Amino acid sequence: MEEHPQVVQAFTNALQKGMDYVNSHTPEEIAEVIAPQFAETDTETIETIVTRYYEQDTWKEDLIFEKESFELLQDILEDAGELEERVPYDKLVTTQFAQEASQKKAR
Repeated sequence: MEEHPQVVQAFTNALQKGMDYVNSHTPEEIAEVIAPQFAETDTETIETIVTRYYEQDTWKEDLIFEKESFELLQDILEDAGELEERVPYDKLVTTQFAQEASQKKAR
């Protein structure tokens, strides 16, 4: 990230574009676009799955990994016996790239 921040930013921007797409299109449109990635699954099943995500309001508006979400993830990993030691949010998470991508979206 330190050596190639422009690459990380470009990748984050691309992910944000994907999030913008799913937040501005119908489950039917999303299913049609992603169907080639799931060739073994019929479009109707993909649409059902996407609709479930849509109805659950699963997609966030941006990629910013909030501290509360980080703590919840650590709780889940800890409860599953997969986390030996908790890590401070500010030591592991940076939101600078997600914040920049989110701001570009708003412009």
